[in-house]
Amino acid sequence: MLIKEKNQMKLIIQIPCYNEEKTLPLVINSIPKKIKGIDKIETLIIDDGSKDKTIEIAKKLKVDYIVKHHGNKGLARAFASGIEACLKNGADIIVNTDGDNQYPQAEIGRLIEPILEGKAEIVVADRQTDRIKEFSPVKKLFQKVGSYLVRILSGTEIPDAPSGFRAYSREAAMQMNIVTDFSYVIETIIQAGKKRIPIASVPVKTNPKTRDSRLFKNIFQHIKKSGATMVRVFAMYEPLKSFFYISLFFFTGGFLLILRFIYFLIFMHSGSGHLQSLILAAILIIIGFQVFLMGILADAVAANRKLQEKILLKMVKIELDEKQG
Repeated sequence: MLIKEKNQMKLIIQIPCYNEEKTLPLVINSIPKKIKGIDKIETLIIDDGSKDKTIEIAKKLKVDYIVKHHGNKGLARAFASGIEACLKNGADIIVNTDGDNQYPQAEIGRLIEPILEGKAEIVVADRQTDRIKEFSPVKKLFQKVGSYLVRILSGTEIPDAPSGFRAYSREAAMQMNIVTDFSYVIETIIQAGKKRIPIASVPVKTNPKTRDSRLFKNIFQHIKKSGATMVRVFAMYEPLKSFFYISLFFFTGGFLLILRFIYFLIFMHSGSGHLQSLILAAILIIIGFQVFLMGILADAVAANRKLQEKILLKMVKIELDEKQG
């Protein structure tokens, strides 16, 4: 629950940018000047190695903070850099939006409302993808399937997992540790679910499309990278369960082959002719047992990682308190 004893409640809106000189003014100019419950609204852009005049435009628009990457490091790195900068500059709430003006900045007040009311620490905007005309039926289907898988893996009820229009309380932002290079959207939801961070969703309508996505070349590349992210992050937080499922595959194969051998031995009286099945079954069971042992080891590593994350969180809090003190 967000509790602010001081009168000043600061919101920083961060905007990851890569060659957004044409659309950045649309984003900045549509950000509300006043929001109920917020005393100070500031803006921050993360220039991810832009080759156009994004930074010059940002300065003309009087953006409060500019974080610059030397070279294009990707959306996940840009998001992480923005979160770090927002925390250092005293944000109580951080809103992430895109530089292509896809999201309705006028809805920022509704987006942060669950945080202000203490009902959530993270809020993800639901773009209601069924209503987006620019999305093809295939893309809408994959969006639904992907969001469903993220809900299963994270244990949350977020209907639009790929949405980048989201809000974080200061406490939640400090707990986000981005390890993937592709996109933060899936990883942060799974992290929130596994860390028991309250997360909610707010329906919004998107703005008309201004350009094609630069995050991926086609839908199949997006599926490949998103799938890899899901597997990687879930394995990080549920290693024993992940390795158990893999070992179960080998155990099941070995068990079925043993049943096959017994069947031929009892009913066909030809067990000696199926020794290969028995040997393969033994190999599969041994592999399954080894994979399970790897899961136990990975679970111990995960426990150590959780302790390190707690230590890191305490260090971040101490560092930020010292800077603001």
